[in-house]
Amino acid sequence: MTSWIDSPVPHHEANVVFARGIPRDELTRGLGDRLREPLASGEGNGWVWAAHDMHNREKEDYGAVDYASMCPGGAEIVVFVTEPCSPKGFPPEFEYYRDGRLILCFSFEDLQQRVGENPDYLSAELLAAHLIGPNRTCGFPDCPGDDCLDHFDVEHRLVEVITDAFSLPAPSLPPEVRAK
Repeated sequence: MTSWIDSPVPHHEANVVFARGIPRDELTRGLGDRLREPLASGEGNGWVWAAHDMHNREKEDYGAVDYASMCPGGAEIVVFVTEPCSPKGFPPEFEYYRDGRLILCFSFEDLQQRVGENPDYLSAELLAAHLIGPNRTCGFPDCPGDDCLDHFDVEHRLVEVITDAFSLPAPSLPPEVRAK
């Protein structure tokens, strides 16, 4: 279920956007208006989703996408920035917008630095999964704890916690997109 975070669109630095309360064509049109044509899109579990390039190199547009302006009242947008800078190895990021406002944002590398209107929005879920707090562990039996460098796989555990909390579908990318 969570393997799509690794490289949702090979050879692309891609963001995966989920929206609820926004029709699929409106989401894809909004991304196109922001010079981020969707590479793939779909629907599931009451959400629509689209994968798009993080930047538009052809237009020399390297700025962040303004998802807040795409999120009208009554709507939600969940964003996974899967590879913010793959050559430098930065970890994925997560953003959650509701009613046009940033509710929660954090880098997968530093869960202690959560920002937004409600930086504790997913704290109960992160705590229960032992990703934050005094019982933080890598998740493997008989492991020394959060100093573990052998199997501390935060990315997949975080994606699982987030997808479960929001009941997000697993994006099913068509073969022609995966092959690019």
